[in-house]
Amino acid sequence: MRALARQLYDRAVEAADPARAVREYFAQHRPARLPAGGHSYVIAIGKAAPAMLGEALHHIPAPVTALGVTHHENAQDIPGARILTAGHPEPDEDGLRAAREVVALLQKAGDNDHVVALISGGGSALVPAPKPPLTLADKQAVNRLLLENGLGITEMNLIRQQLSELKGGGLLRYASPASVTALILSDVIGNELSAIASGPTTAPLGSHAEALALLQDRGLLEELPSSVRTLLESPELPGSRYVSDNNLIGSNEKSLEAMRAAVTNGWTTRIVSDRLIGDVGDAATRIVQAAGDIDRKGPTALIFGGETTVHLQGTGRGGRNQELALRIAMQGDRLPEGWVFLSGGTDGRDGPTDAAGGIVDSGTIARIRTSGNDPEALLANNDSFAALKAAGDLLITGATGTNVADVQVLLLP
Repeated sequence: MRALARQLYDRAVEAADPARAVREYFAQHRPARLPAGGHSYVIAIGKAAPAMLGEALHHIPAPVTALGVTHHENAQDIPGARILTAGHPEPDEDGLRAAREVVALLQKAGDNDHVVALISGGGSALVPAPKPPLTLADKQAVNRLLLENGLGITEMNLIRQQLSELKGGGLLRYASPASVTALILSDVIGNELSAIASGPTTAPLGSHAEALALLQDRGLLEELPSSVRTLLESPELPGSRYVSDNNLIGSNEKSLEAMRAAVTNGWTTRIVSDRLIGDVGDAATRIVQAAGDIDRKGPTALIFGGETTVHLQGTGRGGRNQELALRIAMQGDRLPEGWVFLSGGTDGRDGPTDAAGGIVDSGTIARIRTSGNDPEALLANNDSFAALKAAGDLLITGATGTNVADVQVLLLP
């Protein structure tokens, strides 16, 4: 059962393979020939940047200049391209330098040139380009504030866009007057293009006023750096009229379908939800309830996809997938004997840890207690990593090179 759960996770990751998604796009869309004297500029930003860039360079007409930015753990050489690495989920100085290089390259594009933007999840943190007079420290402080208070990815990106030179269509402004084609691998539930990597090739999700209202509603306004609040309270410039040909080439839904198709040999399979969002505790309750509501006549796989949020109250380590797995284990007595549950991020990383998530079963809590740990205390301290490590239930995959949010499967024998 545990092996099957891992196989289904692997199938979800394979279905989100960035190179395959790019290859399938170009099989259907032959790139236009460049005008005389034209040049192709390829900018790849996100966790899937190297894989997307490596495939795209086989299809884009020369001459080509290519630059990719991905997270430190995904560093690799791509022939014909320069790859930079930066911090994620916390923006760092490497990301600031990478953002400046992206801007400098885009500014070289002219009327006869074409820019191809390869966008994937994680891009928001990887290329911080603070609007003056903001500093990287200001952006870092806001990022921590949003993460610690459990804002959803779309809410976070609405706010981030107001503070960045590249987000919310900023890439288009720097690429003008060149034409722009964007290939986008979605890590956002619902696939709102403005929210993926904070929408560098789309119109912004909202305005200064809407960002302020959201922060006020969450009680975070007074915790903002003063420079950020001053910027958000200042008049906005007119919106950009630049446009891009945006193309969605991969998503969480495609991975869930691949998981469903991979379960055979007498199993009943159901995609229960592709919108498992909101508080991680509520999500755990919904999963357990779904198991009780289904009329089972044999082994059953219940599949979920989404991206939950964790409100940090302790000092421990973990991530939303690890905490979801731990919470399911703590409610395991409400599930049929022999159950197995997996929750994992398709990028191979969950929070500030080297785990993708967790695989738990009816023996998880007993194993934690046998190791001398208290699962309730660890959960209260947001220390799901330590809890699952004690049980031997961490899902360790390494960086996968893709990112289409999270997947879960509950196996009932």
